[in-house]
Amino acid sequence: MPKAAPTLTPVALLPSLAPLLHEWLPRQRWFAGKGRPVTGFSLASVTELLPGCLHLLVRAEQPGTAPEGGDVYQLLLGVRKVLPPPLAPALVGHATAGPLTGLTVYDALQDPQIAALLLERLRTPGRLGPLRFGCDPGIPVPAGLAPRLLAAEQSNSSLVYGDTFILKVFRRIHFGVNPDLELPLVLARHGCPRVPAPAAWIQTERPENATLAVLQPYLRGSQDGWQLALRALADRRDFTREAHALGRATAEVHAALAATLPVVTLGRAQTELLAAAMRERLEAAAQAVPTLLPHVPGLRAAFDAVTKAARPRPAQRVHGDLHLGQTLRTGAGDWAVIDFEGEPARPLTERRRPQPPVRDVAGMLRSFDYAARTQLPWRPEWAESCRDAYCAGYAAGAGTDPRDEPELLRAYETDKAVYEVLYEARHRPDWLAVPMAAVRRLAQD
Repeated sequence: MPKAAPTLTPVALLPSLAPLLHEWLPRQRWFAGKGRPVTGFSLASVTELLPGCLHLLVRAEQPGTAPEGGDVYQLLLGVRKVLPPPLAPALVGHATAGPLTGLTVYDALQDPQIAALLLERLRTPGRLGPLRFGCDPGIPVPAGLAPRLLAAEQSNSSLVYGDTFILKVFRRIHFGVNPDLELPLVLARHGCPRVPAPAAWIQTERPENATLAVLQPYLRGSQDGWQLALRALADRRDFTREAHALGRATAEVHAALAATLPVVTLGRAQTELLAAAMRERLEAAAQAVPTLLPHVPGLRAAFDAVTKAARPRPAQRVHGDLHLGQTLRTGAGDWAVIDFEGEPARPLTERRRPQPPVRDVAGMLRSFDYAARTQLPWRPEWAESCRDAYCAGYAAGAGTDPRDEPELLRAYETDKAVYEVLYEARHRPDWLAVPMAAVRRLAQD
């Protein structure tokens, strides 16, 4: 790291980093602007987090974004003269201009030494420039836990420390209150055992308030619901007992959220706005994916039915992106719910808005369909039995059955299927048949 600290400013550093980021950033799994060229970068924040490690908030400018309106990404970049061979996969590039000239820049999260120092910083609340480090004093974090970076592809980066804690480092930063810290904190204070309680976190105040990372207990020996479902399908095993227990767990999380955060009532006007937003998303998706066009009238009917059956109904904070991959079954056989960030593509204000709980139920119902479609021959009866068991489990935990609101449940499932069609068409065309099967079913209901 250069000793001339005054040169470590956004303006001074940009000539060193911009050429490297042009090549490296678009290749990352969590980069959201794929398919569009990056026209420039600006550094919204620079902090020397640790010796030899820079913390950056980088704004990527792309066509179609207003000035100061590009996506902001969080980077932890290490700087060395020479990169040792074990860190070769972490290489970002070699700086040839600016204050880092002649130095090697790399992804610091892949450096065990820096990752270990990061945990030590998390154990001590306080401030460092615009960064704020917070913690729950009731959850002690031991020193010296060995770090390992999870290799699974995801929209964030995760470090596991000693199989005891897991640190989620958000890559694409949304300014405002992040539900992935807000809701687990609320649930922990309520005493809900279904969600791992945050032990420590990092936030920033510049250029705006945002959550940057969250440290939670690592549920050692747990298995995610998606993999469990796939194994059951491969072994041709029934999954209804697990689905029933998962439905009850979902109801418990919803009950805890309703007990601690405001519950509002959606009247006819709010319900009509909800349905209108679903119709707008359908029209936009059909323009982008012409395969949807023949089914638009039937799908629109699902949204119209919600308006016709409008009545006052409660809305509350929900998970917002619930599916099998957002659940863990612990070694004790209990279900836990994780990743309360919501759908990353939606604005943060929308993700924090109270909504009918059946939205989460619809997301899980779609997930059972996805799992069943991964096996050939397709087993729709497996998905249907899981869907029924999940709803029955939810009813047992909540006292109300989501199937008692068929119009709203169908509308949310339809809205989710339309979102899936758009996503698969853009990112995984080979999977497009999965949501299209649901589209055909839902358009005919």
